[in-house]
Amino acid sequence: MTGALQDRRALVTGGASGIGRAIAEAFAAEGARVVLLDRDSTLAEQAARDVDAAGSVVADVADEEQVRQAVTEAEQALGGIDVLVNAAGILTQSPLVEMSLAQWQQTIDVDLTGVFLTCRQVVPAMVRRGAGRVINIASQLAIKGGESLTHYSAAKAGVIGLTKALALEVARYGVLVNAIAPGPIETPLVDGISEDWKTAKRAELPLGRFGRPEEVAPTAVLLAGSPGGDLYVGQTLGPNSGDVMP
Repeated sequence: MTGALQDRRALVTGGASGIGRAIAEAFAAEGARVVLLDRDSTLAEQAARDVDAAGSVVADVADEEQVRQAVTEAEQALGGIDVLVNAAGILTQSPLVEMSLAQWQQTIDVDLTGVFLTCRQVVPAMVRRGAGRVINIASQLAIKGGESLTHYSAAKAGVIGLTKALALEVARYGVLVNAIAPGPIETPLVDGISEDWKTAKRAELPLGRFGRPEEVAPTAVLLAGSPGGDLYVGQTLGPNSGDVMP
């Protein structure tokens, strides 16, 4: 490792597993001080120990007060937040015509509103300092859609739109906001999707395989670092096994 993030202070939501955990581990290996945010306190504490993080905080990212309290605790532990990674998310499967409003709303609440709430809580201090990085984890399904995943595709498309709009608002203050839209990745999030869907999806991919979390994490390191991430503003980077070629 090169120490590309030496002394950077990072908060990673969804940091107890999957892509969030891989990013937290990569950040720590590059010299960053990292706090993990997750709704599962036991998993978060264990992950924090495993990746040599500075600590963990607990919150449901869809809950405004829980997010406020968790960010306050993270800021106190780190002395401030230089990098915010929004990786918390859920993934369920249902055709739209069979989907309940509750299932739709839960996905929007966690996968999109959660990004809004954490950004709203963290970004103002970045603006005051005149520097910061925000990395939002979207999905390639935001671009191409996914069968039986209208709620997830819509939420992640919202994340990309939020990323672009927020980037326009805060770039002038030295805060760079970007997104990563991975393809299917072998994570606990994907475990709940049917094997038929996953088999069909693999057959579509030019690489013929799903990615691994550690193959996504270097993109986050790039966006969080300098000079590597200095010119990225409102961009969506796609480590996706060739599933989308914009």
